[in-house]
Amino acid sequence: MAERIVIEPVTRIEGHARISLLLDEAGRVAEARFQVTQVRGFEQFVVGRPYFEMPALTARICGICPVSHVLASAKACDQLLAVRIPETAANLRRILNLGQLIQSHALSWFYLSAPDLLLGMDHPPTTRNFLGIAATDPQFARDGIRLRRFGQQVIERLAGRRIHPAWVVPGGVDAPLEPSTREAILAEIPEIKALACGHLERCRQLLARHLEEARVFASFPSLFLGLTGPDGRLEHYDGRVRVIDADGRLLADGLDPADYADTIGEAVEPWTYLKFPYYKPHGYPDGMYRVGPLARLNLVDRCGTELADRELAHFRSLAPGPVPGNFHAHYARLIELLAAVEAMETLLADPAILARRVRAVAGVNASEGVGAIEAPRGFLLHHYRVDEHGLIEQANLIIATGHNNLAMQRGILQAARHYLDHNPPAEGLLNRLEAAIRTFDPCLSCSTHAVGAMPLMVRLLDPDGSTVAELGR
Repeated sequence: MAERIVIEPVTRIEGHARISLLLDEAGRVAEARFQVTQVRGFEQFVVGRPYFEMPALTARICGICPVSHVLASAKACDQLLAVRIPETAANLRRILNLGQLIQSHALSWFYLSAPDLLLGMDHPPTTRNFLGIAATDPQFARDGIRLRRFGQQVIERLAGRRIHPAWVVPGGVDAPLEPSTREAILAEIPEIKALACGHLERCRQLLARHLEEARVFASFPSLFLGLTGPDGRLEHYDGRVRVIDADGRLLADGLDPADYADTIGEAVEPWTYLKFPYYKPHGYPDGMYRVGPLARLNLVDRCGTELADRELAHFRSLAPGPVPGNFHAHYARLIELLAAVEAMETLLADPAILARRVRAVAGVNASEGVGAIEAPRGFLLHHYRVDEHGLIEQANLIIATGHNNLAMQRGILQAARHYLDHNPPAEGLLNRLEAAIRTFDPCLSCSTHAVGAMPLMVRLLDPDGSTVAELGR
């Protein structure tokens, strides 16, 4: 008799989802689905709103990465104004984006993923979390808090507040950088840089203890897509679209993000609210690609900063071509965190960052605008169409987690077939499925949970929906 295993909710991710596994008559995993159970609706909520409200409105998509949406939205609005924003404003936006990347990567590694690797996949779930790490390795926990706090403070110092900042506006930013703010951030960078370097070494040690996970956590050939700078450098705020295949061959390069519809298609399935973007030349679903830290380090020619480029060379020694296993996205995040600290230091050291002209003022001069950045989780795109009065007629948002949707589905299937075929759904095995998803660091929506009250229910159901067995924690 065919059965289904359902994991709901998936824990230690940002948002709500469930994993459904369909077993065949022989007890093997025949199909796996990562199902997003929330409808967000922002593409419809914003219709009829004036364009200048869009950065503030779309920031509410998420309380963890609002800066990413603010920046993508503002860049789309810049195109509606048909202006070139002042260079200082662009660099201030870059610094804000780097602060967001630092805090988000620290959250993903120290809070969400490290409990599995530091404490063990089979560690009791009641303490397999950040509080468990704090009890076992207090310094590790303090360092994670320090790194994340630094990123959040950069956002607050520049933009006035850490969550849903209103400082980034169409045409630039709302106020210039004050010298005292610049000096306060620069004063902390040596400490933060040292912490990042130390934890890169610790990360390599932890990953080396989990060779099985590296082999089966979404480790398969795929395309990789993301933005790169004009010289192939790692670029998070601006750039052109590059696509490579699993062997590192260049499929596309230098593509304008505004022309994304020529390259990226969007499919839907009836069992999830998350769209399935795909690389159009290869069709659906063969055009599966990945975005995010792993993809970016596979795509770029260099990070462009001394210490991160040294780590990039070590990262590339993991495979003869692009690194295929999403397990190593953890390592890629910490390399990017270090690169972000170095890039921030360089931008702040330039006296021009204190220039007072930081905004271009104009009315609506174009009916369409596309803003694209590299959010912590990957390529993020906002596309707006407005009427003659600047009111939104249509909005299309493709978030990083959406780009990874096809790859996440395949990653779950790979892990499930390895761990669950002919094995009962023990808690530790099921946690490995969640851990495979956490390598993508999916951001499904902003959510909060009570400490110690994050239930995981697994049900085996027969084709009629009757419960055959149940496992809970």
